[in-house]
Amino acid sequence: MDLDSALREYLGYLSVERGSARNTVESYGRDLRRYVSWLEGAGVRGPEGVSREDVEAHVASLRECGLAPASVERAVSAIKGFHRFCVSEQICTNLPTADLPLPKIPARLPDVLSREQVKALLDQPFPDTAPGHRDQAILEVLYGCGLRVSELCGLDLREVLLDQEILRVLGKGSKERVVPVTGLAAARLADYLGRWRLAFEGRQACPAVFLNQRGGRISRQSVHSIVERYGRVVGIEGLHPHTLRHTFATHMLEGGADLRIVQEILGHSDISTTQLYTHVDRTFVRETYLASHPRARMR
Repeated sequence: MDLDSALREYLGYLSVERGSARNTVESYGRDLRRYVSWLEGAGVRGPEGVSREDVEAHVASLRECGLAPASVERAVSAIKGFHRFCVSEQICTNLPTADLPLPKIPARLPDVLSREQVKALLDQPFPDTAPGHRDQAILEVLYGCGLRVSELCGLDLREVLLDQEILRVLGKGSKERVVPVTGLAAARLADYLGRWRLAFEGRQACPAVFLNQRGGRISRQSVHSIVERYGRVVGIEGLHPHTLRHTFATHMLEGGADLRIVQEILGHSDISTTQLYTHVDRTFVRETYLASHPRARMR
């Protein structure tokens, strides 16, 4: 089997059998199409002909072209998964990525807004129009619930249970979780749904909570633009939706929330991810352990 055919089978496997998120499949597809193109340029025609040297040379080329460390890591992860699939499906017997380490990514603390900046952002005067009220609800929900932008865009009406003060959110890997929605986030969302969403509806009904001007589901790019625009108004340049997620988690922990609760709300499978997002250092985790385990302080 040639490389292109093997790649199509692998992406189909990720999407159908593994149920991987669409964004994951698209990202892996881009990485692997670049990989396959590079291999074909080097004269390799099928998975059986790929050597360890080929893989390492491709990874080196990614670094040389200035790809970010996180992007290189994702590409290596995609390549390793592709070759494991080829072996498991008996497309080939060659596994050139055996024991290939993932690149080290330097730890970088995420940007976080101060409480004063959040107040300025969310309390600014929004236009008294349907888009203005929608945008205000978007900002309040991103900060008030800690959602990823893809989760906010993917939110459907049936998943908003305001009487129970919860959202049912479909996160990474199609994993559903329950997220509290209370206070101003719930109030702005209820106002938008009750009074303003109708102004966006088109001829065909769309189940999405947040709609664009044509009555369809709002895109991630539109949400990025909305967040950046309102941030610029109050002097926050380059504001990103994920910054509001980081800020939500940081402010929750600063307010005394348990690390595990924040992990659950954010939808992280690994607490170390929550720890990075929320600037929690090892001392905090150690003190939580010492305060919670009945035998931690015994000698």
